[in-house]
Formats: sequence, structure tokens, C-alpha cells
Amino acid sequence: MTSDQADRGQLEVRAMDEQECRALLAGHSLGRLAFSFRDRVDIQPLHFVLDGDWLFGRTSEGEKLETLEHHRWVAFQVDRVQDAHHWESVVVRGAFHVLSARASRDESRLLERATTVIRTHLPWSFSEADPTPQRTVVFGISIQEVSGRRARLVAS
Repeated sequence: MTSDQADRGQLEVRAMDEQECRALLAGHSLGRLAFSFRDRVDIQPLHFVLDGDWLFGRTSEGEKLETLEHHRWVAFQVDRVQDAHHWESVVVRGAFHVLSARASRDESRLLERATTVIRTHLPWSFSEADPTPQRTVVFGISIQEVSGRRARLVAS
């Protein structure tokens, strides 16, 4: 370590507890969905809202949904980055569900819950003023596991 590094401090990376992870998720609305099918892995940005043990959001029809029909297990990552030495990163692992009113009674209730939560955070959603009317598919990711890491410079 150089004397300049000693003056700035030492990088400390530690695990975040579940409460810290959920606080980061609750304070953000954009994350990255990672999913795979056969020998292909993809990562795509998605808007979301946290509600209990679910992440809810909207997306458009397309290849992503076709892939997730066959393999619904996903990871979802959200970061808060101040700089290279001050950051937090949370990863949620769970199952991706396309929510439909035509499905089971429980799924219909889940769709209603998701729609309400999304409208609470983004009131223009599903309205004539919606800037993303092509996002007609409502989804939920059931949180099976959540983990996170935090980095900070600490005094030496």
C-alpha cells in the first residue's frame, strides 16, 4: 500500500443484512434482470417496486418473456454507486411470474395487488397519460433469497 492509499483509508467490503438490502430495494425503481436459457444468459433493465416478498413491474411482450416461460428462475440486481470505493449492491433470486387476470384466483389477486402498488409509485401507469403504454405485461418476482454487499473506505 502506498502512503497515498493509507491517507485515503482502507477499502472495507462487507455483507449487508436483509433489512439493509430491503431498504436499498425500497429506495430504487430500476434494476437489472438476469435470466438464462440453455447456453445463453441475458441481462435487461427493468423498472420495479418492492412490496413485501415480491418485486412487481411492467414489461413489453417479446423474446424475454418467451425465454422466461421456459426457465422462470432469475436474479435481479440493484446498485447504489457513489464512487469506486462507496457502493452497495443487492441481488434478489426468485421466480419470475407473468400475472394474469385469467389465471387462478390467487394469481388474479396478486395481479390486483401488483397493479395497485405500481400505480401508487407511478400514478400515470395504465392511464392515457402513460409514457410507456407498450408495457402491458405485469410481472412479479417472488423473492426467495436476498443478499447484498457494501463497500466503504474506512480510516486506517
